[in-house]
Amino acid sequence: MSEKMLVTQALDERDLLVKKIADKIAKASFVDTIKPNEDKVFVMRTSREEYAKEAESAYQQIMDLIERFQKLDAAIVASNAKTEITTSYGTFTVAGAISLRSRLRGLGSYGEDADFEGRLRNKFTYEYNDRIQFRDKKNSQLQATAEEMRLSILGKDSKTKDEKPLGVVEAYVKENTTELVDPLDVKKKIEQLTEKRGTLLTELDTQIKVSNATTFIEVA
Repeated sequence: MSEKMLVTQALDERDLLVKKIADKIAKASFVDTIKPNEDKVFVMRTSREEYAKEAESAYQQIMDLIERFQKLDAAIVASNAKTEITTSYGTFTVAGAISLRSRLRGLGSYGEDADFEGRLRNKFTYEYNDRIQFRDKKNSQLQATAEEMRLSILGKDSKTKDEKPLGVVEAYVKENTTELVDPLDVKKKIEQLTEKRGTLLTELDTQIKVSNATTFIEVA
């Protein structure tokens, strides 16, 4: 006879089973020693017959709990594979949503290597800041050089209004000014990636919780 329950209930029970199984395995004893002239096993201090009975009982309890865990897990996986949720960035199965959420947080099978959007954003940020700093440094040096050229042409104390000779300096500055080449407008891309990531993670969290709290599964 199958049992009907919400996914949230199944998840809670599955989490509890993980702890319960681990605890039972840790506390159980399956192998001990005894001497022919003694009537109790060495560690557990019970008779051979009682020890065997307890070992068999503990083993069966553990196997029953494992079977229960497997049934719950299978039902959850099956439900996640077919149940869909909707976000502002598209529709996903719950399984797909969980996988995407893990990937965006760098928690999936590939770790942070699969957080492509995060890596791209970091690349944009680093490169943009580095090139801005380089540009500003070069242009600052250029202005210093240009000022030296002006002083060389006009003289430090010259007050002449004839700026024709300065045209050479202005042309030099214009030709040697370092400019930023930013065809993608990466600052905007960074903002878009950050906003999408935050929105999507929030919506995935919310929709997964709502789905788990409203979707029923059958556990054999």
